[in-house]
Amino acid sequence: MNPAVFISLPDLRCSLLLLVTWVFTPVTTEITSLDTENIDEILNNADVALVNFYADWCRFSQMLHPIFEEASDVIKEEYPNENQVVFARVDCDQHSDIAQRYRISKYPTLKLFRNGMMMKREYRGQRSVKALADYIRQQKSDPIQEIQDLAEINSLDRSKRNIIGYFEQKDSDNYRVFERVASILHDDCAFLSAFGDVSKPERYSGDNIIYKPPGHSAPDMVYLGSMTNFDVTYNWIQDKCVPLVREITFENGEELTEEGLPFLILFHMKDDTESLEIFQNEVARQLISEKGTVNFLHADCDKFRHPLLHIQKTPADCPVIAIDSFRHMYVFENFKDVLIPGKLKQFVFDLHSGKLHREFHHGPDPTDRAPGEQVQDVASSPPESSFQKLAPSEYRNC
Repeated sequence: MNPAVFISLPDLRCSLLLLVTWVFTPVTTEITSLDTENIDEILNNADVALVNFYADWCRFSQMLHPIFEEASDVIKEEYPNENQVVFARVDCDQHSDIAQRYRISKYPTLKLFRNGMMMKREYRGQRSVKALADYIRQQKSDPIQEIQDLAEINSLDRSKRNIIGYFEQKDSDNYRVFERVASILHDDCAFLSAFGDVSKPERYSGDNIIYKPPGHSAPDMVYLGSMTNFDVTYNWIQDKCVPLVREITFENGEELTEEGLPFLILFHMKDDTESLEIFQNEVARQLISEKGTVNFLHADCDKFRHPLLHIQKTPADCPVIAIDSFRHMYVFENFKDVLIPGKLKQFVFDLHSGKLHREFHHGPDPTDRAPGEQVQDVASSPPESSFQKLAPSEYRNC
């Protein structure tokens, strides 16, 4: 007979507590830590990746860590394949080169990647387990609406930019490229597709992609490039989905500010489409080479009264063109002058050269003065940037 083993009451309680803790504590998913060695491989192989760019010294980063990990656990149960959804993180103090590569300047920043490509819109929703999980579920939803009858085309929302793909079959390289492009640009365009017999009338020369611009009178545009070349297809569709002159709103202002490019803005009344059309045409004619160095925008005068007040204007003065350099705001002298060849281009060139800044502080440059005109240093104070105030709140980030 084996001797009895007696356990003291405190030891028994401790053992039971450890057992209960072991049974009821969920297994947490290891968040993938990214570095220069693995970042490209991991992100390129992930359908969707949510990356937390953090700094350990930042208390907001510290607060997000357990929430981010729990959201990862929830999503992993729904998408168990390791390449379907990846939750990853980057220590920006340890890997400043990665932070610089993705232009991370505040912590924590949550960025979404699709097949290695970073989406321009970072996650700015509520920092809770439910909100993060719902966000990923939304990103995993099908970005393309399937058309069952071509008659549905007649009821499209023509206030949107519509991209329609006509394919012989869904299981094809052509459609896979289209699907990948749609997953990246679905926030900018509405994507639709039709297959087989439904799409046959539109496939007279093979699979086909068309762009329907906003408005009922604008003609369709047909994609003539390679359907299996992702880069060519993406560039063509992006050019159609992301206009040269974008509207700035309170919803996208923070995002546009984070792009770090100065704003060339047309302030116009909402129903003043004529001024907007003139501005769009002149930007395309004079400033297409400046794409990537300046953000071309238009804004509703009524909604953006505050920036107008900064430059001593009111909605009654609209249309008004101005530059916000994120240091100061500069006003284009007269909207009608936009039709003078090269005038708008010179305004932007004067920003890049520093002339606008110099003249605000010291008066006209010597080369702009009439012969014999007395040189006088005129001190002035240009209006401060108004749109810089749309940058992320300091109460959510370090």
